[in-house]
Amino acid sequence: MPFQNPRSLKYEYELYVEREIEDYKDSIPRSAILKIGDEAVASLARQPQVALTELLIWQEVDRIISRRLRLPTYQTWRRRRLRELEKYRRPETWGLDPNAAVCRAVEHAPDRHVLIAGTIDEAPALYLAANGCAVTALDPAADLMQRVLAAAQQAGLHDRVRTYHGDLAAWHPDVELHAVVCGATALARLSPADRARVIDVLQSATADGGVHLVETIAAGAQDVGADGTPTIVMSLEELESRYRGWNVSLERTRENGSRTFLARKEAVA
Repeated sequence: MPFQNPRSLKYEYELYVEREIEDYKDSIPRSAILKIGDEAVASLARQPQVALTELLIWQEVDRIISRRLRLPTYQTWRRRRLRELEKYRRPETWGLDPNAAVCRAVEHAPDRHVLIAGTIDEAPALYLAANGCAVTALDPAADLMQRVLAAAQQAGLHDRVRTYHGDLAAWHPDVELHAVVCGATALARLSPADRARVIDVLQSATADGGVHLVETIAAGAQDVGADGTPTIVMSLEELESRYRGWNVSLERTRENGSRTFLARKEAVA
């Protein structure tokens, strides 16, 4: 599914008004709608030189409903929406630590494409989308992908987020990537051969200066896959061997013992 073009606030407001009016129509009986229609006809009949058409009547019906619902003007709604978007751009809104690698290392810009795979919740995807990135969220868990889409829809960020139900072995980049964020099991659930191939594909698809963030778990630890099968999480040594030629570092340890492997692709001279 391709990304949608970002919508203007004016268009977003028009969709908001349309949705509120249609929801109101669905909530009342047909007799009430017909009564509003009669009110619309009477209002138009009082206006000089107006030819009553079905389109004009329904437009007047919508205006009457809008007044009844006391829908805000565009300027009022715009101020409210801008405050809301500013809140969404803050990592704390999504329960993220401002010092987390995903907040510090991934550059925010409308032309930035980010792949997020195997994360446990929707927070990173929505945080990056709120800051202008185009985000592809990928996971074999269908309920997680549905949760990501629902949260993006509620926040008005769904034009910046798309989802893919599956694992990295079956996914192929269709855009140049500027960041890849992998949860602990996104690579670990793959066979060694698939893992090597996937990392190579992701590296090739990543622009110069792009970053890969891979969550790792303390040496010897196990994680449980979606099917309940224990999996050995990819070791730091294996990651380092796969990212030769990249600028790599290891971020601070979290309370649960996991760490974030960070690799930045250096420009080819």
